[in-house]
Amino acid sequence: MKKIIIGIDISSKTLDICLNTEGSSEHFTIANQVKAIHSFFKKLANQSVVVAMENTGRYNWQLYEALPKYGFEVYVVSALHLKKSLGLVRGKNDKVDAERICKFIQKNQDECAVWKPSSTNIQKMKVLLTERNGRIKMKRQLLGQQSDYKLMNTMGLEKQLAKMNQGLIKSIQAQIEKLEAQIEKIVQADETIKEQARQIRSVPGVGPVTCWTMIAKTEGFSTITEPRKMACYCGIVPFDHQLGSSIKRQPRVSTYADKSMKSILHLAAMSAIRFDNKFRDYYRRKVAEGKNKMSVLNAVRNKIVHTIFALIKNQATYQDHLVLS
Repeated sequence: MKKIIIGIDISSKTLDICLNTEGSSEHFTIANQVKAIHSFFKKLANQSVVVAMENTGRYNWQLYEALPKYGFEVYVVSALHLKKSLGLVRGKNDKVDAERICKFIQKNQDECAVWKPSSTNIQKMKVLLTERNGRIKMKRQLLGQQSDYKLMNTMGLEKQLAKMNQGLIKSIQAQIEKLEAQIEKIVQADETIKEQARQIRSVPGVGPVTCWTMIAKTEGFSTITEPRKMACYCGIVPFDHQLGSSIKRQPRVSTYADKSMKSILHLAAMSAIRFDNKFRDYYRRKVAEGKNKMSVLNAVRNKIVHTIFALIKNQATYQDHLVLS
């Protein structure tokens, strides 16, 4: 049976498809709609097909809905991974991008994880968390403008603009609270997610937002199953930088990370070291030894991630200062 390799470049309205069969390539453009996707792929049913696409967020949803029906090997590639693998290239367009994705998966298929459709509740959590994060950014911007209005007191616009701003902030805050209530409702309705949330929230410093985000990012601990991979994904693992014996520096965390997850873990670590627990004991001990505070705080973030994964693996809740017999 011939093996068919397909690379898909995704945009909001169209899909550019590069179909490679034993070195021979064809290019197609179809609408980014479930009906059009089914019309194209039903001709390839019952064949050995590998499909690769770039992770573009919500523009992937139509493909996510249609592809599970066919049983193809599907790979969703990180945009950064794809970009760094291309080397020195010139120019780009949708047709060329589809061909590059096709060539990428031909070379790197063994190193990539096969995509699996996530549950409906996980998908809903991801969407709601994205909407919540968007409103958090809006609120932060509006709060930043409050102090700027004081500079307009000579124009007589300060009170008027401040009042409008406060109304928007209240409205956005109400939406944030509504979104959070919806997320918590989903958590409580799903027994598996509910139990995972109970275990995660038992860790000192870990609140609802850290819990929800951890479950969503790992898709219920099914896509990222090892704490070291999660720590690396969050950008809290220091890496060595050394070349021979002449050029070297202190280990540093990588810039290739999920910054939002890293920020959430930072807040969790800051909260954890304020209370009486092993994380605070560790932080104080290392700072007393002369270690850099931010370096120690990063280690606390790492410990929180490892603790969460250990609890999920052992189906247990956190117990501080546990004495083992």
